Amino acid sequence: MAPALRADGTPNRTDPRRDLLLAGLLLAAAFLAYLPAIHGGLLLDDDLHITRPALQSVGGLGRIWFDVGATQQYYPVVHTAFWLEHRLWGDSVAGYHLVNILFHACAAGLVVLLMRRLRLPGGWLAAFLFALHPVCVESVAWIAEQKNTLSTLLALGATLAYLRFDEERNRPQFWIALGLFALALLGKTAVVTLPAILLVAAWWRRPRLGWRRDVRPLLLWSVLGGAIGLITLGVERRLLAGIHADFTLTPGQRVLLAGRAFWFYAGKLVWPANLTFFYPRWAVSTAAGWQALYPLAAGALAVALGLLARWRKGPLAALLCYVAALFPILGFFDVEWFGFSFVADHFQYLASLGLIIPLAAVLTKGAGRLPAAGRRLAPVAACILLATLGALTWRQCGRYRDPVTFYRTAAELSPDSAVAHNHFGAALAVLPGRMPEAIDQFEAALRLSPNFAEIHENLGTALLRDPARITEAVAHLETACRLRPDRKSAHDKLAYALAGIPGRLPEAIGEYQVSLRMDPNDPIVHYAFGLALMLDPNRLADAEAQFKAALRLKPDFADAENELGIALASSPGRLPEAIAHFEAAVRIDPGMAGARANLRNARQLLERMRGAPDH
Repeated sequence: MAPALRADGTPNRTDPRRDLLLAGLLLAAAFLAYLPAIHGGLLLDDDLHITRPALQSVGGLGRIWFDVGATQQYYPVVHTAFWLEHRLWGDSVAGYHLVNILFHACAAGLVVLLMRRLRLPGGWLAAFLFALHPVCVESVAWIAEQKNTLSTLLALGATLAYLRFDEERNRPQFWIALGLFALALLGKTAVVTLPAILLVAAWWRRPRLGWRRDVRPLLLWSVLGGAIGLITLGVERRLLAGIHADFTLTPGQRVLLAGRAFWFYAGKLVWPANLTFFYPRWAVSTAAGWQALYPLAAGALAVALGLLARWRKGPLAALLCYVAALFPILGFFDVEWFGFSFVADHFQYLASLGLIIPLAAVLTKGAGRLPAAGRRLAPVAACILLATLGALTWRQCGRYRDPVTFYRTAAELSPDSAVAHNHFGAALAVLPGRMPEAIDQFEAALRLSPNFAEIHENLGTALLRDPARITEAVAHLETACRLRPDRKSAHDKLAYALAGIPGRLPEAIGEYQVSLRMDPNDPIVHYAFGLALMLDPNRLADAEAQFKAALRLKPDFADAENELGIALASSPGRLPEAIAHFEAAVRIDPGMAGARANLRNARQLLERMRGAPDH
């Protein structure tokens, strides 16, 4: 282990008891700051990350690793973690939140070891800054972003192992480092630029870079990162297919976007005010001259620090590490989130260390050079800073306590974000008596983004609840299908709406057929299609086929058994078959009153038919 440093930067022996005390305080501070988020509900795509029933078996764990389409994104390490957690506490959200906080606190603890390995002062200050900074809340309080906390923990472990290899040239240590890097990549590909960061660290630590010592060992890392990165890009292209957002940015627009995003992220680290889940999506235009100021200012800063590097490399190295960590999400590559906004707090979770570490080192070294009175006040000032950050984190976590609070806050802080209003409306729509408010939010979202298919679908679904507004509902659902022809849920809802309008059953049948072409293994759609076909007395045989298809896919589908019985009872000579299906429905759901009544009536009818005299 490299020696720790005094506040003035000179070597100092570590005190294990002091480190143990500070580690305990770090863990306690992290859990205290994030306490309001522990019982927060599921948000956005959390339900797609918590292991779904089809993957909860041992065979499902195999699919997580070897079936690229089994999970929303191919991140098998984090989905393995979710799989194990589901084994321990199922769908209880508190467990997932606690693990996320633990990963975050452990990553902060590794920052101390990293700074000691780099012989930088201020390791514990950097660890507490990272643990308590509110910009990290989105990554820690959002269950789905266990991708961030786990991959960062693994990336820091890989960095420590590589730095040890770099000093000792111990080959087993190299392979340990590479293995941890591979696991980090399979947790979240955003760590792909770690080899570049390690190369910058080597340049900072030595007079000059060497091919054999510095570059060649990292080539394998780069190849590995590139291969896994290509898989991620392929998955992202699938997720982006058909999304409403315009991803055809020109190279010039991407440079403008990258420059603005760089200053945005740095600004949120320095002054973490008005943090929100959905930031308004910027309009990036090369015709707006003021937007060029962002990349120009970033370039000027790089040039200035490059000139300074002749005497002091540290500032430029810090900038390069920060930009390298941000590079995958600056706008040069398309990611699904860009459909919502070009920036997000969780994007800079790992990258934030690129500024936090040098800032802590500078502050600690500067405090050591103060007069005696200043040195005594420095710990007090540090405690005030950390307490302020912890209080901001506590307040930010309070917004995660339930979906309505969360999305209401997002809509209030980002009134120009269509996505924020849309999700706020969706959270309201599931609450009794809140549908009028939900419709208001969907309409507000639509005014901001009139070509967003999901909003049209949500508004149409909400309007279906009001019989007087069915025509409006259908219009919005048709628009959703036109904007996103691949959006199966919109076709499902449009088919259901059309089936209830006199004269539009043929259109409903067409929509159900479109949906089943997209996914022929959806039992709910087969069932709904059967219900629609039952409206036409001449298509009872087709309805029967749909109910049977639903039962093949879902054998315990009581409603399908009941409706199949009704279809059969309407056909001459098939009453015994109908009774068998009514009986099956009652076995599956003994409390199903409709099936019990149908069974009783069918049996009585059969008895009367058998008792009637022949003519």
